[in-house]
Amino acid sequence: MLNNTIYDFALVNSILEDAYKKNNAPSVTLIASLKKTPYHILISTIISLRTKDEVTLKSSMRLFEVADSLESLNETDEKIIAQLIYPCGFYKTKAGNMKKIAGIILNTYNGIIPDEIDELLKLPGVGRKTANLVLILGYNKPGICVDTHVHRISNRLGWVQTKKPEQTEFKLRELLPPEYWRSINDYMVSYGQTVCTPLSPHCSLCKLSDFCQKNDVLKYR
Repeated sequence: MLNNTIYDFALVNSILEDAYKKNNAPSVTLIASLKKTPYHILISTIISLRTKDEVTLKSSMRLFEVADSLESLNETDEKIIAQLIYPCGFYKTKAGNMKKIAGIILNTYNGIIPDEIDELLKLPGVGRKTANLVLILGYNKPGICVDTHVHRISNRLGWVQTKKPEQTEFKLRELLPPEYWRSINDYMVSYGQTVCTPLSPHCSLCKLSDFCQKNDVLKYR
């Protein structure tokens, strides 16, 4: 029988928040605190895909030293963009997508990054994670950003039973009160990097362990 404590969202959020304060914020959140524009959120989130946080931060800041706006990004050679964001994952593909995005937004959206998820999803290389982060951090709009950490932890806790991050997002939209939407990504990303890791999570250190369902956890520490 499922322990109803797991649905005490205020408690879970508080535990995750306490752990979050002891660690560094995810790279895109750090960049958002420094740059604070939809452009910087969009580009740094694209860089972050399949890339470690420390690489994302350094790659993003190198790029922004050269291309700190859509206009300057559009004028920067694609090979230069690739060199600046290396060694992030799929750096050549991402450089090509960024170049295309700059042209599309300047020509189709009058240089204004869309603030609607359906429009953001039309941009090359932009999925729901990226689109939601642009809305949340760039426009202060409600959204739930689900990456591998949020997807994994939500399933382990027993909040959802899903196979894909997109399915998790829609389930969490139904389940979570809106006041927790914005913070859930930051808190779970940090927790997933330090405690609830993909392999052999540190359940002995986890304050959620007593009521977590530990779904699909075969081995833990």
